[in-house]
Amino acid sequence: MSQKYVAKIVSLNAAAIGTKAHGTAEFIQNDDTLEIKIEMFDTPANTQHWEHFHGFPDGKDAQIATMDQDVNHDGFVDLPETEPVSGTTMVPFDDAPHQMNIPNDNYPVSDEHGHFSYQMRVPLAALRKKFKEVFGTDDLQLEKRVIYVHGVPESLQLPKTVAGEVGSYDAHVTLPIAVGKIEKD
Repeated sequence: MSQKYVAKIVSLNAAAIGTKAHGTAEFIQNDDTLEIKIEMFDTPANTQHWEHFHGFPDGKDAQIATMDQDVNHDGFVDLPETEPVSGTTMVPFDDAPHQMNIPNDNYPVSDEHGHFSYQMRVPLAALRKKFKEVFGTDDLQLEKRVIYVHGVPESLQLPKTVAGEVGSYDAHVTLPIAVGKIEKD
C-alpha cells in the first residue's frame, strides 16, 4: 500500500537574498521505498542547495518558519532561528538520504535560471533503521515534518549575526531560502 505526501514550498528570506524561491515536493511511501520528487524555481542560480526534512524527534507537529522567527531582527531567518517551530534537521535529500549524512557536497545544484529538480528512490528499511538509530523511532511521520531548501552564493553579504555553521560549512550553505509543510495527499 502506498501513501502520498506533498508540500508546497514557499520562499523564506526572499527580500534579503533577492530571489523568491518556490516549488513542490512529493513523497510516495511504498512498502519498501520512499520516492522523492522535488522541483524548485527561482533559487539563487548556479548554487548547491541543501534540502532536508526537519521535525521534532518527539513527534510534535513541525511548522514552517516565517520572518516572525527573525528573533535578532537582522533581516534573515537563519537555521538556528527555525528550530523552535520546525525542529531539527532530520533526513537529507542528497545522493543517499538513507545514510542521513547531512554535511556533504552531494546535493542538487541550480542552473543559471535558478531551477533544479531532484528525484530519488530510497530503500525504506535502510532509512527507517538509520532514523531509529539517530532519533529513537523508525516512524518517519512525514505529515509532521517540514521541508527546507537552503543555500545562497558566497558573494551574498551576510551580517555577522547570521548563524548556521555545520562542520566546515558556513551560513551561506545553511541559510534557508524556502520551506513547505509536508501533508498527506
